[in-house]
Amino acid sequence: MIDLREAFESYNDEFLKFEKIEAPLHRRPDICAFLMLDAMLPGPSRDMVCSAEHDEIWLDIDCEKLAEVIKEYQILNLVRCGVRYSDGSLCMFV
Repeated sequence: MIDLREAFESYNDEFLKFEKIEAPLHRRPDICAFLMLDAMLPGPSRDMVCSAEHDEIWLDIDCEKLAEVIKEYQILNLVRCGVRYSDGSLCMFV
C-alpha cells in the first residue's frame, strides 16, 4: 500500500506539467484525471466533484482504497494533471 501523502509530495516538481503525460486519456487535464481515477476505482453514478470552496474542488475518491491499487506512475500523472493530496482527500484548484 502506498503512502499517498508522501507519494504526492515526492512529485511536487511535476505539478501541472500535463504535456509530459504520454498518451493521456483526454486532452484536458481535469477530465484526464477524472478518467484515470474512475478507471482505478470505478465509483457510483454520481459526480466526481464532491465539494468545492473558494478556488478548490474535492474529489469523491476513497483514498484508503486508492492507496491499495494505485501505482507510482499513476500518482505522477495525476500530479501532472493538477491533482493534489490534502488532509486525506484528493483536490484540485479550479
